[in-house]
Amino acid sequence: MAVVALGPRGDTAMSHKPPLTDSIAFALARMVGDAQSERRDPSHSDIDFCIAQSHLSGGDPKSQGQTVGKTKRVRAVLMWAIENSFENGRCFVGQLVTHIRSCGGFRPDSPNFVGAEAVKGLREAMAAEGFALTSDGEIQTAALDSLSGTELTEALAAYVRRAQRGSDDAALVVGTGKDLLEAVAAHVLLEVYNKSGPPHDFPTLLGQAFVALGLKTSADTAATGDPPQHRLQRALYDAACAVNMLRNKQGTGHGHPWLPSITTEEARHATQVMGIVGDMLLRTLKQMKGL
Repeated sequence: MAVVALGPRGDTAMSHKPPLTDSIAFALARMVGDAQSERRDPSHSDIDFCIAQSHLSGGDPKSQGQTVGKTKRVRAVLMWAIENSFENGRCFVGQLVTHIRSCGGFRPDSPNFVGAEAVKGLREAMAAEGFALTSDGEIQTAALDSLSGTELTEALAAYVRRAQRGSDDAALVVGTGKDLLEAVAAHVLLEVYNKSGPPHDFPTLLGQAFVALGLKTSADTAATGDPPQHRLQRALYDAACAVNMLRNKQGTGHGHPWLPSITTEEARHATQVMGIVGDMLLRTLKQMKGL
């Protein structure tokens, strides 16, 4: 069975910062609550430490003189971070999950066990963003090399959503954009044609994926009466190939994957373009397969 995997550049660096969404904020807040049981760690003091380390005091109800429980406090901090300090919010997610793990929050035999349902809730929220929460509380990027079919489609879609947001993860911004779209295109060819061993040339690979889904590339001559969607499809194909040209071809491994002239903002915009193209491919694939 042929599968598609993202390279180690993305997997290693992206694991440094966990994801943050509304769903993750609610799920993580639930993990610190102890309203339904005797008191358990982490304590408010522990949460104080995590908030300080993540520089999120501005969103902490306690710093504003409010008295709230741990669940409402963590939820408030994370929701504030989503709007005002997103990267610090991601750091807070990592800090707090690490602290919960150190307290035994993921061990069923521990007095601080958060509960199977709470763990399941956070695991599902993480999975929706392309991350895996292990049984002992480690946050890892989801492994794609063990997936195929619909599961791989959904996993790739999670990466695409992150790319569309222009994540500040170094590897996602400078490395995963191109790698991700290659993975999506190869997955399309496998699903539509059962074709493994896709071409190595990026424009050819992407062009074949477009054709497989009935989308237009710049190789298709515009005709009178063409719908405006065709013009958009051609433009997106060209944009993805243009982003590929920004790649430093020597920038593999631990090297810098963008040309030296590319700024951080340009890298983020380039990644967002790749996310848009990947989203179009995956949504079209789902429609074709009736998913």
